[in-house]
Amino acid sequence: MTEDMTQTPILHVDMDAFYASVVVRDRPELRDVPVIVGGGYRGVVLSADYLARKTGVRSGMPMTRARRMCPDAEVVSPDFDTFTTVSASVMENFRRITPLVEVLSLDEAFLDVRGSTRRLGAPVEIAEHLRATIHDEQGITCSVGVAGSMTLAKMASRWAKPDGVFVCTPSSVTTLLHPLDVGELYGVGEKTSELLHRFGLATVGDIAHTPVRTLRRAVGDHLGRHLHDLAWGIDDRQVVARNASSFSFLGDPDKSMGASETFGHDTDDREVIVRELLRLTDRVTTRMRVAGVAGRTVTITVRFADFTTITRSRTLAEATDVTQEVFHEAVRSYDALGLQRARIRLVGVRLEGLVPRERVHRQLLLGQRDHGWSEADRAADRIVRRFGTGTVRPASLLS
Repeated sequence: MTEDMTQTPILHVDMDAFYASVVVRDRPELRDVPVIVGGGYRGVVLSADYLARKTGVRSGMPMTRARRMCPDAEVVSPDFDTFTTVSASVMENFRRITPLVEVLSLDEAFLDVRGSTRRLGAPVEIAEHLRATIHDEQGITCSVGVAGSMTLAKMASRWAKPDGVFVCTPSSVTTLLHPLDVGELYGVGEKTSELLHRFGLATVGDIAHTPVRTLRRAVGDHLGRHLHDLAWGIDDRQVVARNASSFSFLGDPDKSMGASETFGHDTDDREVIVRELLRLTDRVTTRMRVAGVAGRTVTITVRFADFTTITRSRTLAEATDVTQEVFHEAVRSYDALGLQRARIRLVGVRLEGLVPRERVHRQLLLGQRDHGWSEADRAADRIVRRFGTGTVRPASLLS
């Protein structure tokens, strides 16, 4: 195997100007004007497209200052429902590649793809596949850093921007890192950077060639050792599969599970759409049973050819993890839209209000059989665990 495949298994995927990109995607008339996404007149900038960034506008900047710097910008209020929907679809693409996805926020995540290279190719090939898939499905771009550690992958994605891939191989670490200002190191904030500069440590190379004991005296035992390791590209942290629950606008990720799919060609064929709803439902409910959870609210997402997106939800009397029950509600929601020849780009299914499965006590209806779809699902799960994915599936998905 090449150095790229065996020693650079960590990807950091960062969406390019995420909020602004979604806004421009949904409002094509803004494509050639500066766009700032943020709150009211006294709010802060959440995101700015690259046209606005050329004037110096940055995320976190007071809106009053941003307006002065870029008076021609179109200022758009954030639509977190849309941002969350797009983010969920992007993260679902990551999890198709690997279960080791560590979500940092709505628009970035680490992936450990070392278990996926046999199936999908080298990490750089996986990175290019993800970029193409996200652009095709969501109409926005991302940048990917490929490296041997989380720190280097994070820095590499910054070097890849916008809309690119940057591979940081072990042999290139010192060449890339040592000329940089100390403030460029991932995790080094403004105060730490100022402190290092006061000690005459201006570049990463200065840190690398300073004895650890000297660094410890200057900035403390833990930080001194940590900075010295980073300067040599040493970072033994592992990607941990988790969602960014600390980001309130993302919602509570542990309270929902979902999946979405973009059709190869926009379609208005109900049969095709319903089959895809079944496929997605089967995927989601299987994950729920593995996790030991059940959900009450079934939500579908429908995205049209012009990227207009709508959601519809139905709440059940009791939580479920049964594929056919969820599928039935998803189809009811879709049919209730009454779409007439509307061409559809994407559909999604999500279960919300998840609770531990053992807390759900199902009440049989009069005349209902003791064994049914729930037992069939679990039997299929056992077969899949033994013989692999795809060995058992709903009959209508076989063709």
